[in-house]
Amino acid sequence: MRIPRQAARIVVLSPGGDVFLFRENNVEVGIHWLPPGGGIESGETPEECVLRELREETGWTDLAPQRLLCTWEHDFTHEGVPVRQHEHIYVTTGPRRDPVPESPDAHWRWLSPQALAALGEPSWPPRLAELLGRGQQPVHLGLVG
Repeated sequence: MRIPRQAARIVVLSPGGDVFLFRENNVEVGIHWLPPGGGIESGETPEECVLRELREETGWTDLAPQRLLCTWEHDFTHEGVPVRQHEHIYVTTGPRRDPVPESPDAHWRWLSPQALAALGEPSWPPRLAELLGRGQQPVHLGLVG
């Protein structure tokens, strides 16, 4: 049985359209790219979660969610517990800059739209390049295996 878990992430776009992502390697999932974010804490809204996570993971405090890009669900093991995670993915624009302070073990990159589309490694959410090229209406991807 999987435990429900709520999470939120924020895709940061530079004025030129580049996307800020972290590269992670998970035992279950393997190598994948994902925007800053994480689990929603008790009493926190998804928007509050992305602001907190963005501050914790990058040091940036001057950005805010501009719109909801998509929602999706996926199963994985979080800290030894099987979860079904429901994620809210937001989008914002901000300057192209390095995280502060930069963690020595963080693997991140600004990717052009072309580089994101040709990445060859999975992204969370799936089809991120395609989603960013769509209109302004949020999309629900459902449960992605």
